[in-house]
Amino acid sequence: MKIAIIKYNAGNIQSVAFALERLGIKPVITDNREIIQKADKVIFPGVGEASSTMDYLRQTKLNTLIPNLKQPVLGICLGMQLMCNYSMEGNTRCLGIFDEKVEKFPPKNKVPHMGWNTINNLKGPLLKDLPKNSYVYFVHSYYVNTSLYSIAECNYIQPFSAALQKNNFFATQFHPERSGKTGEIILKNFITL
Repeated sequence: MKIAIIKYNAGNIQSVAFALERLGIKPVITDNREIIQKADKVIFPGVGEASSTMDYLRQTKLNTLIPNLKQPVLGICLGMQLMCNYSMEGNTRCLGIFDEKVEKFPPKNKVPHMGWNTINNLKGPLLKDLPKNSYVYFVHSYYVNTSLYSIAECNYIQPFSAALQKNNFFATQFHPERSGKTGEIILKNFITL
């Protein structure tokens, strides 16, 4: 099983690699288009800022590669947001995999949404075997509304999409690699898709 983790100017990539290694998978961290295309599975993680990250993806032509991948792809946190059409962060046009807009939480509560929270309305193969109201770890100031792509929801200030799916593309706003046993189940589910 070859799993490629897309390397770009974002943080948190190494912690995803460590989480996979704990499951017995040795991933390759790369921005090589050919290696990414030939991988059995692709993970697009990240912590960072949308507009500078999209600039990097355009420079490396990963912006045209990622939406056309045919194998299972998992976006995490910033990776999920960049898989949408548009982000309010930096007024950024994104990859357009999910026909959704990324919005900023209103400053009614503590932003960023940081720490453990429950997810519900779980659907699909990525989240199988998870109990309702499983706890996962979030760190984000921007969110995607619930929609027909939502396979998990969370409530912080308002309901939002905790996970999305469209065809072979999966995405989580939370960090499975930091979400203990729940995150381990999600990564195992992704590996066995």
